[in-house]
Amino acid sequence: MSGDGPERLRGRRREFDALEELVSEVEAGRSAVLVLRGDAGIGKSALLDHLAARVGHRIARGAGAESEMELPFAGLHQLCAPFLGRLGSLPPPQREALATAFGLSTGPPPDRFLVGLAVLGLLTEVAAEQPLLCLVDDAQWLDRVSAQTLAFVARRMLAEPLALVFASREQQGRDDFTGLPELTLDGLDDTDARALLDAAADGPMDERIRDRILAEARGNPLALLELPHDRIGAEPADGLDLPGPGPVTDRIERSYLARVRSLPAATQRLLLTAAAEPIGDVTLLRRAAERLGISPAAAGPAVTAGLLDVRALVRFRHPLLRSAIYRSAGLAELRETHRVLAEVTDPDLDPDRRAWHLARATLRPDESVAAELESSAERALARGGTAAAAAFLAHAAVLTPHPRRKATRALAAAQVKLRAGAPAAARDLLALAGSGDLDELGRARVDLLQAQIAFASSRIDEALPLLLATARRLVPLDAGLARESFLETLSAAMFAGRLASGTNVREVAAAAQKTSPPATKPPRNADLLLNALATRFTGGYRDAVAASRDAVRAFRRETDPEEVLRWSWLASALAAEMWDDEGWTELATRHVRTARTVGALTELPLALNSRVVVHTYAGELDAAALLIAEIDRLQEAVGSSFAAYGTMTLAAWRGRVHEAAPLIEASMEDALNRGEGIGVAVARRAGAVLHNGLGRYEEAFDAARLASAHPQDLAAANWGLVELVEAGVRSGRVDAAEAALVRLTRTTDAAATDWALGVQARSRALLSQGDAAEELYREAIERLGRTRVAAESARAHLLYGEWLRREGRRADAREQLREAHALFTRFGAGAFAERAVRELRAAGETVARRDGTATTTLTAQETQIAHLARDGLTNPEIGAQLFLSPHTVEWHLRKVYAKLGIASRRLLRTAL
Repeated sequence: MSGDGPERLRGRRREFDALEELVSEVEAGRSAVLVLRGDAGIGKSALLDHLAARVGHRIARGAGAESEMELPFAGLHQLCAPFLGRLGSLPPPQREALATAFGLSTGPPPDRFLVGLAVLGLLTEVAAEQPLLCLVDDAQWLDRVSAQTLAFVARRMLAEPLALVFASREQQGRDDFTGLPELTLDGLDDTDARALLDAAADGPMDERIRDRILAEARGNPLALLELPHDRIGAEPADGLDLPGPGPVTDRIERSYLARVRSLPAATQRLLLTAAAEPIGDVTLLRRAAERLGISPAAAGPAVTAGLLDVRALVRFRHPLLRSAIYRSAGLAELRETHRVLAEVTDPDLDPDRRAWHLARATLRPDESVAAELESSAERALARGGTAAAAAFLAHAAVLTPHPRRKATRALAAAQVKLRAGAPAAARDLLALAGSGDLDELGRARVDLLQAQIAFASSRIDEALPLLLATARRLVPLDAGLARESFLETLSAAMFAGRLASGTNVREVAAAAQKTSPPATKPPRNADLLLNALATRFTGGYRDAVAASRDAVRAFRRETDPEEVLRWSWLASALAAEMWDDEGWTELATRHVRTARTVGALTELPLALNSRVVVHTYAGELDAAALLIAEIDRLQEAVGSSFAAYGTMTLAAWRGRVHEAAPLIEASMEDALNRGEGIGVAVARRAGAVLHNGLGRYEEAFDAARLASAHPQDLAAANWGLVELVEAGVRSGRVDAAEAALVRLTRTTDAAATDWALGVQARSRALLSQGDAAEELYREAIERLGRTRVAAESARAHLLYGEWLRREGRRADAREQLREAHALFTRFGAGAFAERAVRELRAAGETVARRDGTATTTLTAQETQIAHLARDGLTNPEIGAQLFLSPHTVEWHLRKVYAKLGIASRRLLRTAL
């Protein structure tokens, strides 16, 4: 990129240097991403053209179109179209997802992140042969799913000779490219602006007119090129009679329109038709012109004036020209233009664009057009274009003449809008639906969606009474939906827990028992779950045991992925509440596996968080850390945030106070802001574990007392009682410890599992003396040793060893303390391990400190990739699980091999 480039690119040395650095990265085999930001006409497109002119690189180009923002995957298909012949190289799930998204095949709606992985794989496959530069202009006008997918790809590239460069105006509100590397383009300085203006002028220009144009253009290159057109040779008085202050883009558009209006009427009509036809199809434009009675020669004056380029595709000089022509047209003329374009668009090959044109050509309600839009919405949903489907349905609702059908379509549009992450738009459509002629069931569905919108917006206190009222209303209308709504309401009430200011979980449970219709015969799994939870919060723990076991047992046999994803969190929470370590482990593991298998990546963070806690209790802290690294990458990839309950729990068990304490405080604050009482309980319980491990029993007591204060917090409250007994005994609050043991015994006796009875025996031992205490400690070790909760078993060895030392039985104490120390050290539970070390020293044993510093340190991502490779997964399989390209996986593996001093993956098992 030597020299200053074309005249219109003068003054862009900083931008040239940034692009040169980007190309150098790609040529060195590394990925690069850049978002060019700036106003319309500032030079973003020119810089993309300049970058595309580099020789020796493959170029793929795409552009957003304002008129195509409702057509799913339109922008992405444009970019990927040259490479679709390579789909066969992708793993089958990714290949099928992308083919379905692009309408090349039919199948279940693809998850957009599977589509993202497919695009990442496709582009990196091409880049492996020759460096690839993907240039996307007018990114602010990409359809939503294309923008999300490309942003996903941009965040997952690392070790491929691939660049993604986006040109985008500053956006208000949603911007999927926020956080990517950016370069903001400013206006040219006065010297470069004058030079560009002089180069653009074809004739003499009065100095005062020149100064006026410079002032108006504000350094905008397109304005400097366009504004002089009508002022060359003008008299000073004419040239100074210019529009008043306003955005530069407005003046550029006015200049464009002045040039358009100087053209013949037929040419102007042809330009409007081209502006309304989004894909630049020359054949389609000619057919439309013929139907409008416009001669093909009418394009000549526009081409001569440099406003239009008619080759393989029809292209305007600048997107501002297209938008200026379109927005300045009269309503009747626009409707007629869209009507003709709909007539010449093939209904079989391009039904969605035809429906789009028909919608804009239709002024009054028209059922046939509304039906076509509804069909387009169904096709969009089938391709995973949720936002597009919502837009089609919203248009369909507006154009529906029949009141009840209008309301039904508006309700369907609102449901899809909420699924697409647009609650405000969903509320507007709900208002339209609510004002229509709905039957009683339809109105109940409106109320249900209103409550779901409130819950999705973290307004739990507002959502709870709405959900409960709707569930009651649905009872005589739709029994199955009513029971599901009661279960959804119970779930929301459980999240609210202690923070519910009005409707609470006991009220919801009582209403579910009294009001909900009988379960089906045989009962569905959701019916069993509702019965168990309703009994738990009305009759008490003991009364709910049998029903809870039935529900957990049934869910362990569930095979329908949709049911697994919908109710797994509740089912696994119930298993943990019943001290059922087998069911808890199995349900949480399957939740993760199912979310991964079907590509439900919006559900995956919740599943992974639950699995992190399971791993932590099993003493598998390294495995938990790997999942947390996966959660972090997932949130980065999808641009979401999620309560860090798993991260906080792991940090507490590790005993890393400087890491855990801020996490606990932040999680508590987030839970309070969201109105999630159960989050407060989890945070308090994590604090109790942290401080018990550190031997800070006063602080552990305070945290455990608050964690266990509200029984509706389910397992978090029960586990808090376990911590409260230990902290109470160690801090001298024996009365409080005994009261906590009474509460704990009620649940553990009723559950009667090894986990339940093991922690009960351990807790009783803390409050016992002599032979009784010893017998209880041995029972705790025996019972917990048969479970999957190895961390609790290790604590039993620790407490027994501490008791033995205090009894003066130092040799016996050392045996138990060595076991505890070995287990906690293997787990990575540093604070508990150090507590065992202190006791061992007090028992007369010298324990060498471990500095904990390995000679070779793998990053969290390298560790996870290494373990997956060791377990036999291929690079594409690892990439699919971790949202990376196979090339990036291989790049990480090479670093792993170098750090471990091995030559290949077959040596990983030994090295790890």
